[in-house]
Parts: sequence; C-alpha cells; structure tokens
Amino acid sequence: MLRINQLLLPVEHSKEELSGKVKKILRTDKEPEITVVRRSVDARKKPELYFNYVLNIKIDNQKEVYRRCDKKQVQICEERPYRFPVKDYHGRQRPVIIGSGPAGLFCAWMLAKAGFCPLVLERGKPVAERMQDVQKFWESGCLNTESNVQFGEGGAGTFSDGKLNTLVKDTYGRNREVLRLFVKAGAPEEILYDYKPHIGTDILCRVIENIRHAIEAAGGQIRFQALVADFKIKDGQIRGVILKGGEEIPADYVVLAPGHSARDTFFMLHQKQIHMEAKPFAVGMRVEHPQALINQAQYGRDRYPVLGNAPYKVTAKATDGRGVYSFCMCPGGYVVNASSEQGRLAVNGMSYSGRDGENANSAIIVSVSPKDYGSDGPLAGLEFQRRLEEKAYRLADGKLPVERYGDYRRSVLEEGPACEGKIPKGFSPCIKGEWAIAPVHEILPGELSKAFVEGMEHFGRIIPGFNDGNALVEGIESRTSSPVRIVRDESLQASVRGLYPCGEGAGYAGGIMSAAMDGIRVAEMLAEQIVIMENTGDKGETVYERK
Repeated sequence: MLRINQLLLPVEHSKEELSGKVKKILRTDKEPEITVVRRSVDARKKPELYFNYVLNIKIDNQKEVYRRCDKKQVQICEERPYRFPVKDYHGRQRPVIIGSGPAGLFCAWMLAKAGFCPLVLERGKPVAERMQDVQKFWESGCLNTESNVQFGEGGAGTFSDGKLNTLVKDTYGRNREVLRLFVKAGAPEEILYDYKPHIGTDILCRVIENIRHAIEAAGGQIRFQALVADFKIKDGQIRGVILKGGEEIPADYVVLAPGHSARDTFFMLHQKQIHMEAKPFAVGMRVEHPQALINQAQYGRDRYPVLGNAPYKVTAKATDGRGVYSFCMCPGGYVVNASSEQGRLAVNGMSYSGRDGENANSAIIVSVSPKDYGSDGPLAGLEFQRRLEEKAYRLADGKLPVERYGDYRRSVLEEGPACEGKIPKGFSPCIKGEWAIAPVHEILPGELSKAFVEGMEHFGRIIPGFNDGNALVEGIESRTSSPVRIVRDESLQASVRGLYPCGEGAGYAGGIMSAAMDGIRVAEMLAEQIVIMENTGDKGETVYERK
C-alpha cells in the first residue's frame, strides 16, 4: 500500500477532484482505491480554507507507480490491524468490571468478544433512563445523586461533546480500534479520519446502547443500579465485591473503572488501605463567546457551512508558572450543570452532533498540584474540589452562577475596562439548567483567579475579542480529571492483587479516547494473566459456571 501525505484541496472539493489530485501525484491514469487516514483544516490562508489529507492508496502495479513518485510525499506503508492477545477463552473465570464509562465498556467489550463473559456493575441507570433524570434536573433542580451527568451508563463523557481526540502515543493500534468499534456501534465514519473527531451527545447516547447490546450478545452481562460498597479481600488478593444492600459477588479478577466523580468509592478504597496518591489536575471556569466571533478568528468568516462551527485550543503560562489552557471546547454548545452531590455545584460543556448552537464555550482551566490542596493525604485533592463546589453552590442557591468577564477581571485585578466592544452587551448564556448572575470571581483562591485572568488576557491577543468584558464566565469547572491515582504496578494491578485500576477515575486517562484505550490495555493484561494462571494450575478460589 502507498501513503500520500500533505495533499491539499479546497474544502469544497468533490470526490472527482480528490481522485484527480491523487492520480496526478502518483503520475498514473489508473483509478486508485483511496482510504482517508487523516483530514485536518489548513487555515493559513483564511478565508481560503483547505483540507490537508493523509491517504492510503491501493493501486495495480504498485512498484512501478511508486518508482515514479516523489518520495517526500509518497511512501510505502503496511497496515497492521489490532489483535487482542487471547481468543476463544473457555475457562471458568469471570472478570467483574466496576463502572460503565468508556474504560469499563471497552474493557468489557474486548473481554466479551474473547469469551470471558464479563459482569459489568454500574451504580447508575441505563442511558435512556439517565437522560430523563438529567433533563429533570436541568428543568427543576431535583438532583438524583445516582443518575446524573456524572453517574450512569456511558460515564461523564456521555453529556459532553463526544470528543475523541487524544494526545496518547499509540504504538499498539488501540486508538484506531476504539474508533473502529465506535463506528461499528453507530458513530459516523468521519471519526476514523477527522483530525478532531467528535460524535455529539445525541448520537453518543445511541452508540452507548449499541455497545451494551454488543457486550451482551458476546456473553457479557451489565447490571444497573448496582453500587459496589465494599471488597472481599483475603491474604492481599481480591476475592469478591459486595454491593450496597449486602449482596456478595465472588471474583478473583476485578477491574475498577469508577470515573473521576466516584468520591464514595475513593473513600472506601482509602479505608481498605489500597494504595492511592493525590495527583495534579486543573480547575477553572467555563467561558462563553458568540460562535460567530470564534468562526471569524479561526476561518476568516462568521459562518462556514461546509466545516460547521469552529473549535479552538489555547494555552498560556501565568507569571507564577501555572499552566492555563482551554479544555473540552464545545463549538455551538451548551454549558451544563454537572453536579452529582447535594450542596455542591460543578459545570461541564456539551454539544450535540450538529454543533449548531449560538455560542461557543470552553473550560479555561488553571493547573493545580498537591501543594494547593491545603492538606496531605491521597484524598486531599478531592476535598479541595468539594470546597470549591460548595462555594459555587452557595453563590446562587444551587443555580449555575454567571458573571461578565469584565466584572470578574476588575474584581481580581482592580482594573480593566468592562467591555472592548467585540461582544454585544446583551449577549446571553446557552445553559442547560437554572442560572443566575453572581460573583463568580469569589470561587477560586486569589492566585488561581489571577492566573485565570492572565490566561484570558493572553488569549485575547490570539483570538480577538476573547477577553472582551461581555464574555461570560461560569463556574466551577472542577471535574477536569481525577484528583486521585489508584497506584498500579507493571502488571496493572493495585496493591491488592487481582484488582485492576482503570481509566480516568483511577488516574490513568483524560477523556473518552484515552479512557477507552486504557480499558483495552487492562483487558489485554487481565486476559493474559488469567490464561497464564490457568495454564500453571492456579485457577483461583472462585469460578463461574458457564451456561
């Protein structure tokens, strides 16, 4: 197979124009078979915009064609499809997986396809019922602490943008396999090659249901409203899990994929003396701008129907050395009340697949580390989060607090204009949930608020109008990633043997893709370990009767 890099075409091009450009590069009249590997937007000459392609090409007489090509743009490549290390398992061990976020679902899917018949325990509800609970909360403020934006089938990423980009280096093909499986479950094929792929909350909910059905069809089982309250441990080895209500489920292999908001689970692990440590993460605010302002900055025009609404990514360093950066940017999206505990408020961002809302929003977050938490211990970051969320809740009596950036800036720096004129004074928020004007600047500690403002002012020099006084600031964005890491060794096991921490909540991922990839990695390791142990005669204490 041949690989073509750096093929540029105007974004409005036709399939015939793409094929013609490929034949020109290959110096051939023969029709090639074209597979898009990567497609990104080149906006260096905006408002003239181009797609930059990486393509795989199959063509007759490849050697002769390649001989004539420019070797700087065309190379020979070889496809290496992903392979799970175990096939057709027929033993009697049944892994238990705690959590049905991306890590738990993809771990379960891989194990089920290999014959392990995993049991998934999810504290929340199936996604369709969960959507009803979330909508009720946004409309009435009535929070279900076990079925919300954080808890339930699909995990916290279900109510986001369904972003599938990751910075994780992937030499094993897990990234491509996750995307392939998403498409198999009903996601659009464009995610296989778009530089910044996304699914959208509306489509993602259907995809998650299809993944559940695929797991069940392959022999797995998913139980909802099954909160794991304790572990059964003997001689440093996991021997089972205990559900709220007292039911015991025997298991020698347990994957712990709880998500970053399972605070009660972290406290239980601490009580069981399972080795954990506090880790750095980031906190900040959601910031809203008119989507037309972002489109103009990124594409050179207010609207570009072929591309849809524009995303952005910005980074800076504050004078105290903290990183300040955008996170979970939602073009044409909504800011959502993402709370999961009574008396505490957290926000997130969400887009539907069309990304066709009036506003753009992103979290602008500031890095924090254990020295900021105010106490020692593995759960210090969790308590730090809770204090900030309690402040945010009190500001507007549980409604999502909103403040103009100009007011925020003046309160932090005691200087600066209210408005620089890029954003209309009447600009209003796109929010899921009740909201109210409140002094959002009071939530963060002073040094973090100052770093936030420094970042906003820097970003205003990159995207004109970003630091306009009429931009909207909403908080608090506190659930960017887990403040805890459940320590695991080279075999991916915790200090209790047979327990496999996994995904974002365990401290080993940061988004849908990296969590799903970690779920696959843990499934690989666990499957190999089970086979090795059975081949050496150690079959464990618990077995699963296949039916």
